[in-house]
Amino acid sequence: MKKTTPHVTALITGTSGNLGLNIAKRLIAEVPQETRLTIIVTSRTLANANHTIALLSDYNATDVRRPAVLDFDYSLVDFTDMVSILAAAYELHNTHRCIDYVYLNAAQGVYAGIDWWGATVECCTNPIKGVTYPTYKIQRVGVKSADSLGLVFQANVFGPYYFIHKLLDYNLFELSADPRIVWISSVMSKPSYLSMDDLQLLKSHESYEGSKRLLDLLHLATYKSLYQRYRVKQYLTHPGILTSFSFFQFLNPVTYYGMLLLFYLARLLGSPWHNIHGWIAANAPVFVSLYADQRDDPQDLKYGSASRWNGKEYMKTEEVDPTGMDDVLSYFEKLTLEWDDKLKNQIVNTRTR
Repeated sequence: MKKTTPHVTALITGTSGNLGLNIAKRLIAEVPQETRLTIIVTSRTLANANHTIALLSDYNATDVRRPAVLDFDYSLVDFTDMVSILAAAYELHNTHRCIDYVYLNAAQGVYAGIDWWGATVECCTNPIKGVTYPTYKIQRVGVKSADSLGLVFQANVFGPYYFIHKLLDYNLFELSADPRIVWISSVMSKPSYLSMDDLQLLKSHESYEGSKRLLDLLHLATYKSLYQRYRVKQYLTHPGILTSFSFFQFLNPVTYYGMLLLFYLARLLGSPWHNIHGWIAANAPVFVSLYADQRDDPQDLKYGSASRWNGKEYMKTEEVDPTGMDDVLSYFEKLTLEWDDKLKNQIVNTRTR
């Protein structure tokens, strides 16, 4: 009898960002070399998806050289567009037998700039706090998507949640031997960032941080039922602090390298979260998908990528305050039903865009 080659399929949202790219690279390096590996790159545009696939293919060719098959696919999806989310899930259902790992890494902020005076004061008076929990990033308030949802709320939490909802509807985890969903949260997700009276974050001056608190609560409210109903294990992680491609537009060479210097200084002063490099930041998401065990690695904790003063990676786990998780779940379930009804007969082919 011919032996079947094991096959792992991983979908990474926000693949072109520093963290998403390094999650993919670590999978290429760490998934057993005899296993066929398929990586599904997500992007809003085909050009960006093709560029990311080329980078990953070159990385394998020059650094890893996997002996088993390594192949790529793409899914064009915009998490601020509910029709796009529906269409992407439908196409994945038509093109893939199953998906083993989903990394919910795509994230968006509505930044307007930096309060440079505030940044100077914070970083001089308390450099670790100033580059870990900054209050000087200026965020726009009340920004809605074309779907009339809070844009950051939809992009970072509800859109990915609805995407998973549709993948479950299409039974895309059913044939996987060990399916896992990995949420990417943030070190900046304290309860104070979220008001339960403003779940769509339309009144918040800290909508990005509030969205991360929301997904923390959403994870706590759903991981048990996901496993009971679908055998899907869900984990909550965060990448620590790393250089982000999305914020480069607000920095010039002087401020960029100044930021890097402060990151290294914070790490030397004892901060565990200043990983700086995307490879180290991807440690926790890859660990919970490839190595975590339910008995030894509880799902109600948050797994954070951390590093020592010399850059050696390790992991820190933290408990998550569950206050408000039931209200959050109730809101998301109601909103999901509303959008299921709105999106009847709305399938489109995103690959022609």
